[in-house]
Amino acid sequence: MNNIKLVVEYDGTNYAGWQQQKNGITVHEMLRKAIERVVNEDVTLHGSGRTDAGTHAAGQVANFKTNSNIPIYNLVQAINSYLPKDIVVKSAKSVPEKFHSRYSAKSKTYRYTILNSNIRDAIGRDYCLHYSTYLDIEKMRKASKALMGKHDFSTFKSKSDVISSVRTIMKLDIKKRGRFLIFTIEADGFLYKMVRSIVGTLLEVGKGKMTIAEFKKIVKSGARAKAGNTVAANGLCLLKVKY
Repeated sequence: MNNIKLVVEYDGTNYAGWQQQKNGITVHEMLRKAIERVVNEDVTLHGSGRTDAGTHAAGQVANFKTNSNIPIYNLVQAINSYLPKDIVVKSAKSVPEKFHSRYSAKSKTYRYTILNSNIRDAIGRDYCLHYSTYLDIEKMRKASKALMGKHDFSTFKSKSDVISSVRTIMKLDIKKRGRFLIFTIEADGFLYKMVRSIVGTLLEVGKGKMTIAEFKKIVKSGARAKAGNTVAANGLCLLKVKY
């Protein structure tokens, strides 16, 4: 049996997230059905992780096992022919049987985009959060240093059903590009809505509603109620997964 790894790009605007569910069309459902039409058998499709409704991906990774021996290049073309325009398989690769897109992952990188301007965007509205309030980027950068390394990130989780809230953040950059602020976060794993909660809390620092010292205390407190709001999903994009 062949184990196939896919790298998938999608615009999550019209989907109820990645993971298949009873209510709402998901990326997982659309991709699995397309694969099954090509290989002519039922498959179990694994993803590197869930993305919420409205969240996008430039480098989601998925894998499935199949008895089909269709050449990789033909497989990519065939699957894409059955997918809607807002989902595309970028590449496929045969991998060892033990490879699992979620459990084999070493790290994931997410990007969150904010349009920090008085004027909103019409064309790009589904891919960024419009935030008109002035933001002190340097204060946000200084505060974000408290998140680097291995910590209990209970402060930024939205569900209590995980065994451990300990994660390691390897990279957290905040860059200004014209009217946009780009947050890039790489970690060995993420809690449910963790990135969006972190960004929402850093915004409180940026607009002067929270000091850097207060931010550090909130990070250590583990109290979600003390953190900022969870920002909208449309500004979030899964960039890549490392193995």
